[in-house]
This record gives sequence, structure tokens and C-alpha cells, in this order.
Amino acid sequence: MPFIQKNGFRYYQFESFPDIVIHAIFTRQGGISPVPWDSLNVGGTVGDDLANVRENRFRAFRALGRDTDSIFDVWQVHGTAASFASEPRQPYGHEDKADLIFTDRPEVSLFMRFADCTPLLFVDPSRGVIGIAHAGWMGTVGGVATAAVNAMREKYGSKPENIQAAIGPSIGPDHYEIGEDVIQQVHDAFGKDAEALLPEVGERRHFDMWAANRIQLERAGVDHIESANICTVCHPKDWFSHRGEKGKTGRFGALIALNG
Repeated sequence: MPFIQKNGFRYYQFESFPDIVIHAIFTRQGGISPVPWDSLNVGGTVGDDLANVRENRFRAFRALGRDTDSIFDVWQVHGTAASFASEPRQPYGHEDKADLIFTDRPEVSLFMRFADCTPLLFVDPSRGVIGIAHAGWMGTVGGVATAAVNAMREKYGSKPENIQAAIGPSIGPDHYEIGEDVIQQVHDAFGKDAEALLPEVGERRHFDMWAANRIQLERAGVDHIESANICTVCHPKDWFSHRGEKGKTGRFGALIALNG
């Protein structure tokens, strides 16, 4: 497993990503937050003291040699809108409502928060472009992976065959039970591929978001895809899980920046 242990931190890195990027998907280890947000909670809307959240973010950024003033994050809303960062977000500035963020600037660190939804990371080495997306079930059936590839093509001139994508830790198909409304939306979004994404576990249907996002990336022409295949519910020592911890939990962070 490509986990890195450093100064009390434990974070995940994708093995296939090139040296032009700095990136990490941080586990919940290495912070100062108390139970139930223990310990590296970077989510400011889950009940944890905001002073803890700020310190946790500072420590996480420092572990990668990044300044917290380089952050660009967004107000995640389970959609497919994209935001493009030409500079870091201003301190205490308003966050855009979006679930995809991209940049071609080395002074910017893209940052998102997760607790079962799927982190999608992108790099186009030929164009010097990076991106990150937040893909819960709504974003997945809405086509957030497809929207990411289209955004990179339209904004930066990226070619799908040059894009490298990675699918991070999230709730796995073994634990992601869904209802009839979601089942129908999966069928609407994926057509003939839908049944393979809806395995039966006992008498219930589950949703495989890892495979669903891979299918969308492949349909969009992306050939280089790495998947962590790590379930957040199965590994509570490493990951916050909204479903596994019945909503009383924190958020783990994902960061990507250009190594400039």
C-alpha cells in the first residue's frame, strides 16, 4: 500500500502520478481534534472547534511543504460545476459552490474534504494542469468525472489521452447500500453498464462508485486511471466515514499542487 508515515501523519499517495505534482489524501491520523473528530479533522461544519480545524489544516499542509495561504478550496455541493484557480483563495474569502477545481499555477494548493464520497484527482503533465473533484453518489450519477475531463479540455486544451486520473478512498460497494431512487438514477446514467455497478448484497442493492467513476473516465477517453480501492467504512482507524460512524465524524483532506 502506498502509505507515507511522516511526523505522526499517515497519508496516501498514488504510485502512478508524475513528479510534477505534490499530493496526498490524508488519513485521520496526526491532528489535535477530540472524539468523535479524532484527530486530523479538516471539516469546519461538523461540530469541531474551528481552532482545531485551522491547526489541523496547517499541520497537513506543512507535512507536504505547502503554506496554508496557498489554499484554494470550494463549498462542496454534490454537483458538477467547476472552479478554476489562478491564485489562492483570499483569507476569509467567499468559497465558490463547486465540486471540481483546477489550476495550472504552482502557487496554488487545491484542497477538498471527504468522509465517504470519492476523491478524484487529475494531472495533465503535458499542459501542467491539475485538478480534484468530489464525487458522491449524486455527483457520480450526474457525471462529475466526465465534467472534469471536459473542463480540462475546454479550459486548458488537455487531451484525454494525456490526462492521468486517480480514484481515492471512499465508501466501497461492500458497504454502500442504496434505495430504489438511487438505483433508478444509476440506470438512467449508466444504461447497459448499470447492473454491474449495483451488486446484490443479501437482499439489498449496493452501489460501486469506484467502478462507476472509472467507466465515466474511460468513456471520456482517459486511459491512465489508478484506483486506491480502499473502503472508508472498512478502515475506521485511517478514514472518517459518515455512514460508518452514523454522521458523528470528521472530514479527511485531499491536497494536490504543482511542484514548482
